[in-house]
Amino acid sequence: MNLAVSNIAWAPHDRLAAYALLGENGIGGLEIAPGLFLDGAEDPFVPDATTLARVLAETADAGLRLVSMQSLLYGVEGAALFGPTEARDRFRSGMLRAIGLAETLGIPNLVFGSPKQRVIPDHMSAQEAHDRAVTIFGALGDAAAAAGTRIAIEANPAAYGTNFLTDAEAATGFVRALGHPAVTVNFDVGAMHMNDAFRHVDRLIPDTADLIGHVHVSEPFLAPAPARHADARHLLSVLHAAGYSGWVSLEMAAPEGGLDTLGIHVARLAAAARDAEARG
Repeated sequence: MNLAVSNIAWAPHDRLAAYALLGENGIGGLEIAPGLFLDGAEDPFVPDATTLARVLAETADAGLRLVSMQSLLYGVEGAALFGPTEARDRFRSGMLRAIGLAETLGIPNLVFGSPKQRVIPDHMSAQEAHDRAVTIFGALGDAAAAAGTRIAIEANPAAYGTNFLTDAEAATGFVRALGHPAVTVNFDVGAMHMNDAFRHVDRLIPDTADLIGHVHVSEPFLAPAPARHADARHLLSVLHAAGYSGWVSLEMAAPEGGLDTLGIHVARLAAAARDAEARG
C-alpha cells in the first residue's frame, strides 16, 4: 500500500521532525498544501528559486515523494465555479495556477475540494450547474493532462458549506459523466463518515475503483485520523481487494498534541496497512 501524509498535519517549522516521523513509519509519500510547503515564498504557487530548491532538497533528503496537492485555490479571492463571468475566470485561473505548480514539482494528483467556491446559487438549475461544471472541468482536465497531472474531485458534505457533489455517489456520477482521463475521484473517508456512508465502502469502492485517483484517510472536520484501527484496516483491505494501487494519504489538521499525537495516528495507519496486506 502506498501511504502518504498531508502536510496540513504540522506547522511549517516542524516539517523536518514530521518528515523524520514519516520515515520511521515507512511512509514514502507527501501530500502538500502549497501555502505550508512553500512557506516563506512571496507567492507559494510561483515560488522563488531559493525556496523551491530548499523544499525539494529537504523532501529528497527525507526520502519523500511528492504525490498530491490540496488547497488548490489558496489565496484566490472571488473565485466561484458557478458565479458570474469574472468569478468563473478567477476560478479557472486559480486552478490553472495550481496545475502549473504541480507540473513544476512533478506532482501527479490535485485534490479539488474548495467547498465555498463551488456553491450552486439558488437561481441556477441542477442541470445548468452540471453542464457548466462539465465544460470547465473538461478544459481543466486537458490542462492537467498536458502538465502530467490529474484532478481528483472530492465529495464535500453540506456541513462544509457547499451544495455541489456532497456525497460519494454524486462525485462519482459527475466524474463518470465527464469521462475525462485526467479527472478522477478523491475518495474521502471523513466525508463518508459525515454522510453516514462508511458502512457502504464494501459496495462503493468496488463500484468506483476505476475512477478513484486518490484516497484521504480522514475524520470529520479534519480531526486526528484514523480514529479507529479497525476502520482503517477495513478500508485498506477493500481498496486492496478492488485493485487500487494509488496513494492513500492521511489527512488531518495539526492536532493539539503536536507531533506526538501525529505520531500515534501515523503509526496507526501504517499498522492498518500491514494488517490489510497480511489479510491479502
